[in-house]
Amino acid sequence: MAIYHLSVKSISRSAGRSVVAAAAYRAGQELTDERQGTTHDYTRKQGVEDAFIVAPEGADWAHDRNALWNAAEAAEKRKDAKTGREYELALPAELDAGARATLARDFAAELVNRYGVVADVAIHEPGREGDNRNHHAHILTTTRTAGEDGLGAKTRVLDVASTASAEIEHMRAVWARQVNMALERHQVEQRVDHRSFERQGKEQEPTRHMGVSATAMERQAAREIPGREPVTDLGKQNAKIRERNRVLETARKAVEKAQELFSGLEKRARQAVALARKIGQRMEREREAERQRQELARQAEIRREMQRQAELRAAEEARKVAEKDRNRSKGLSRGRSRRSDRGYDPW
Repeated sequence: MAIYHLSVKSISRSAGRSVVAAAAYRAGQELTDERQGTTHDYTRKQGVEDAFIVAPEGADWAHDRNALWNAAEAAEKRKDAKTGREYELALPAELDAGARATLARDFAAELVNRYGVVADVAIHEPGREGDNRNHHAHILTTTRTAGEDGLGAKTRVLDVASTASAEIEHMRAVWARQVNMALERHQVEQRVDHRSFERQGKEQEPTRHMGVSATAMERQAAREIPGREPVTDLGKQNAKIRERNRVLETARKAVEKAQELFSGLEKRARQAVALARKIGQRMEREREAERQRQELARQAEIRREMQRQAELRAAEEARKVAEKDRNRSKGLSRGRSRRSDRGYDPW
């Protein structure tokens, strides 16, 4: 499962550290600290998968690692000066080496473009005794802007408390977005989130930071008896936290499954109601059409009955007229017969 990790640390003289030594170790190279007159040789260091420098346009001199970090040391006069800043990134094990290198380069370019610094990138393979998915990158940046003629002004926005936290939060979000875009391009379903579990609304409990000593003790114990229980207090606490988180995650997935099932049933119920409503509407339309047909038939029957009655009345009137005409004709015939019987001769 893809994990999110981005931490930011300073390389400071007040802690007795040399940025030249830090760069040599991370890149697995031999560099000489001209200020201290010390050579740091880490050419035998294993696990350095790739190392490269990303610099602002025109600062070609900065691609020389030895010249770059000696310039960073020479630019600072204070004994407590910050000579470098390190971004440690977890690279997704789901990506291949080329994709991981591209991802680290893209983030380094974002730092260079935003702050005008030089970024020295070293990609490390997982340690032999640790998690074999722990691909990671160390990006060492200057604390000053870089140009054609060398290092310039300090990047105060990352040194002042009022702005540094907001800048780091911004870069954490940038890294999450870049990781998710890379996962999507390579058709990996998992996604990362730079926010804390609390900000994400999750009930998961974060594990405690182990530190160098506790981590070394746990690795030594794992070498002696593979698969054994943690031996340090922090290791035991983290094991309990991971178990609680596992239980919570199992419960969360069960709830999501139940919600998905309920959602499916609810969807089917809505579809059934909609279908029943459509059927009811169709039946109502058919009943209305039948009522209209019956009404038209009834009106047609009424008209036919009215026509029949009118025809009957007309026939009756005609019969009466004919009867009257016959009666008149009969009366005239009887009158002529009586006159003939009396010998009446009008001439």
